Amino acid sequence: MKPEEELLLFRDFQGLRSCKHDDEKVSTATSREQQKTESSVEKCFDRFESLLFTHPRLSQFFRLEHQHYLDTMLRRLPSNYECLDSSRPWCIYWILHAAQLLSFNFDDKTQDQVVQFLSKCRSPTGGFGGGPGQYAHLAPTYAAVNSLCIIGTEQAYRVIDRPTLVQFLFSVREADGSFRLHVDGETDVRGAYCAISCAKLLNLPDPVLRKLFAGTGDWIAGCQTYEGGFGGAPDLEAHGGYTFCGIAGLALLNEADKCDKQALLKWTLRRQMRYEGGFQGRTNKLVDGCYSFWVGATIPITQATLSADDKEMDHTLFDVEALQEYILLCCQKQNGGLIDKPGKPQDLYHTCYTLSGVSIAQHSESASCPQVLGDTINELLPTHPLFNIPPKAVAAARSHFDKCNDMEFAGSDST
Repeated sequence: MKPEEELLLFRDFQGLRSCKHDDEKVSTATSREQQKTESSVEKCFDRFESLLFTHPRLSQFFRLEHQHYLDTMLRRLPSNYECLDSSRPWCIYWILHAAQLLSFNFDDKTQDQVVQFLSKCRSPTGGFGGGPGQYAHLAPTYAAVNSLCIIGTEQAYRVIDRPTLVQFLFSVREADGSFRLHVDGETDVRGAYCAISCAKLLNLPDPVLRKLFAGTGDWIAGCQTYEGGFGGAPDLEAHGGYTFCGIAGLALLNEADKCDKQALLKWTLRRQMRYEGGFQGRTNKLVDGCYSFWVGATIPITQATLSADDKEMDHTLFDVEALQEYILLCCQKQNGGLIDKPGKPQDLYHTCYTLSGVSIAQHSESASCPQVLGDTINELLPTHPLFNIPPKAVAAARSHFDKCNDMEFAGSDST
């Protein structure tokens, strides 16, 4: 164990039973689903306590199994992924990023094949589609840009055509600063975040950024609800995924002061489930492993925007021990891959975002002094909370594209 590493201990699961849901003798569909979920989680906790000494791997990440699952899925998606035919850059991103967190690197030939495939997803109108020949869309554009920056080779960077990407971003921008996900598509805060994330990661020149995102911060702030979280658009219900997009977008624009950060922090902290340890995505909903990142990353981002005024914000405010417990004990499949909650099948989306949430929990205070639950083998590599790719990939991409600005964006004031 590294001398600066802090190992956390598992909680007293018997004592935690008092934290389970009390329906106050009024049974509803919601309360019954909550109790059913808690019962499945309790079985995971009980199994862990019963078998720990004979099966010590139960307290560890099944790294080899997860790596095998990711490798298999990258090389050949099964038939039940046909519904994600328009989301293939997402599948690639989920696999590449999860592998990075587990310290697993694909060989050069495989990465070159990924780059070649993503180049076929690039749209002649700028941006990327969900597959070869598909219309440009902000969501797969975000996934493709992240994937190419994770690979980080010259060949990968060349696939990203920034001038046409900027044209695409302007084509989906509305006059109020909001963004449609595609031309004539729906407007929500995901579009704004994907546009901001791509623009900042690719280090677009300041004149382009100012024009592209004029009014965007105000529009995003208008998505904050009375609860404190963000909805997909103004006047919609607060939701963990949209909330991340909202505060991450504002933080990247250096406009976090436009929202009520104290109300946001209170709402996100209330999303951690007392018994399960994981996060729910909305008020009165069930725990879900993916919110380990969507809500888990929102908390340190919000704390960072408040830290200048309050030094106590330097300490992580959510229970990083409980979150790691939930993922380790309740969200792993022994044959590889991670899940939403006990009883669900593994999938790439939850594999990526459960691991991302654990990384946030371990490194939210300091990348050099991780807070790791159980065995040191459980330490994951850090992820950048705003982009959700490795910090070194963020730095390398921004440095690379900074050198290209003068050549690609001469006269960008008139973009």
